[in-house]
Amino acid sequence: MKLEFEKSELVKGVSIVQKAVSVRTTMNILECILIDASESSILFTGNDLDLGIQTKVEGVILEKGRVAIDAKLFSEYVKKVPDGKITIETTQDDLCVISCGNNKCEIQGMPADEFSYIPEVEKVNSITLSQFELKELINQTIFSIAMNDATPMMTGELFELKDKVLRVIALDSHRIALRKVTIEDKDEGVYAIIPGKSLKEIAGILSADTEEKVELYFTEKHVLFEFDNTKVVSRLFEGTYFNVNQMFSTDSETRIKVNRVSLIESIERTMIFIKETDKRPVIFDITDTGLKLFVKSTMGRGEENLEIQKEGADLKIGFNPKFLTDALKVISDETVTLSFVNSKSPCFIKDDEDTYLYLILPVNFTED
Repeated sequence: MKLEFEKSELVKGVSIVQKAVSVRTTMNILECILIDASESSILFTGNDLDLGIQTKVEGVILEKGRVAIDAKLFSEYVKKVPDGKITIETTQDDLCVISCGNNKCEIQGMPADEFSYIPEVEKVNSITLSQFELKELINQTIFSIAMNDATPMMTGELFELKDKVLRVIALDSHRIALRKVTIEDKDEGVYAIIPGKSLKEIAGILSADTEEKVELYFTEKHVLFEFDNTKVVSRLFEGTYFNVNQMFSTDSETRIKVNRVSLIESIERTMIFIKETDKRPVIFDITDTGLKLFVKSTMGRGEENLEIQKEGADLKIGFNPKFLTDALKVISDETVTLSFVNSKSPCFIKDDEDTYLYLILPVNFTED
């Protein structure tokens, strides 16, 4: 095999598929990128058996062939060589000789036949989104997934299409994030729990262009994302997702509207007085005169006062400040609405158009 690339195209291709390469494994082949130039195009593939990514890379095929090459070594080397043309040539024992001007290295490859190809996904059950929409759906929910796999289902997100509305839901034991988008050309038929790890990697590849499209194809075990010259296949979690509908109460005793940026800045200033190891909440004291936020710790006390529009009863309630700012930062509205039932019930952040809803559980606190 002998191939020639512009450095920019090669680096781009490697960075895309490297997201699906295993970093901790006893199987050396899973640490590799497959370079397949056996046909008329050059395809790079990474596959950790849970997530597979394949992309077409612009280049010239001087001699056809295939090889698997260590992703870390390959990536680090091609990023550091000077700009210009890069040639990759393999010997009969899969040794990869990479040349760029006066620079050359040799990386021992592995037989392509040992590489696990990504699963074929039947293109039947599908929906279409703009890359911007999908990227936004992921970024505005992914922070709410659980960080460990003690409850594996919590490390994924539910994609559910019903009555022309696609709902994307993520949760851990303290909060829920829900985003909705209308799908005009499909009524229902999607119920898939996608691992958060896969979604994070996909979001990192997607364009923020509102016109560029991505096709999503669903089967019982996999989801396929196709966009640009790239396809991504992820396994799905098996089973039924948590019933979150019963958690979304429409009742509220207290409701406030507040400037979103001002609220974020006030919370972040109070967070200065909380050590990372300290679980102290930020306290909301809601009255007719406004919203007072305060934190008291061994380091000192922070207090903020904000103007609000208030409906209902006065309320004093505590929250993990990070959980609040995580939700507020992904909302683009200038003003946000927060609803409360009482000091022991969740806070709901919801827009009038019903496109997003964030639920955050309160934290117990003592008056002193």
